[in-house]
Formats: sequence, structure tokens, C-alpha cells
Amino acid sequence: MKKLVFCICYLFYPDLKNCNYPIPWKAVLKCIIIQKIFRINSHVPWPVHHSTKVTSPKNIIRRKGARFPGLSMGCHIDGRNGIKIGKNVWIGPRVSIISMNHDVNNYHSYVECNPIVIQDNCWLGANVIILPNVHLGEHTIVAAGAVVTKSFPDGNQLIAGNPAKLIRNLTSYNS
Repeated sequence: MKKLVFCICYLFYPDLKNCNYPIPWKAVLKCIIIQKIFRINSHVPWPVHHSTKVTSPKNIIRRKGARFPGLSMGCHIDGRNGIKIGKNVWIGPRVSIISMNHDVNNYHSYVECNPIVIQDNCWLGANVIILPNVHLGEHTIVAAGAVVTKSFPDGNQLIAGNPAKLIRNLTSYNS
């Protein structure tokens, strides 16, 4: 039975074969039913929670074996300007990653900028907001509720607050 479940999941989401982390198979089966049968988030080629909204998934680049963004509930992931996500990036519930913003002088147009970059081994806590043109270095932990308005490319750091600021440096990540 377990082998049949794996085959079904791999059929709909071939990237699951490259995962380097435990996969919640019940959640993936639920995603298959919701995305493929009920057509909610059907444009997204990886499993996402039914309450998550993903815009322009074609502009979201995940490293091979990376976790699936939006598998947590209530996320808002806007990839119009591009998002690059590294390996072992944990995205908590209700996280917003917004890569494109309105022009402050014309609300009907958008400002193009660099893609959001989230390097390997980052953790975005619940209710985090990542705004356009942000680069998070390797092993950056963003505390719950933080609003990240600028880049923190150095890595090995804990950031928190609104706007987010460096709280303390961390030792290197141990996988």
C-alpha cells in the first residue's frame, strides 16, 4: 500500500523524488486531491496548502531537493519579480513573500527589482513578511511576525522586528 501511495505522489509531483527531508505524505495526498481534482492552486507544479496563494510560480526557483514553499497554511507567495529559494528553507504558516510592489506615484503600475533571494538553511517563522529586493544570507532565522524590508546577506544571524533588524549572530548551521 505504501509503495502505491509513493507512486501516486511521484506521478503528480516528480520533484518529490529529489527531497532530502521527511515528506508529510498525508498532506501531499490532500494536495493532489485539492490541486489536481478541485483545481485549487492547479497552476503550481509542487504541492501547496489549499489556503496558500502562489502568484507566478514559474518565476520561483527552488534548488534541487529544496522544501516546497507554500506547504504551510495561509502563505502568500508572489513570484512576479522572481524568488530564489535555497535548500532546507523552512517557511512557517501565514508567511508572505512579496517580490513586486506598486509604484508610489502610480498605483496601477509595478516596480521591477531584483528577485528575492533566500539562501540555504533559512527559517521563516509564522507571519513573517519578506518585501521586494531582499537577500537573506545562509542560515538566517527570521523571528515570527518580522517584516523584512532590507537585505541581510551575511548569514548565520537571527533577525526580528518591524522593520527587521539583527538581534544576534549565530554559529554555523549543523545539518
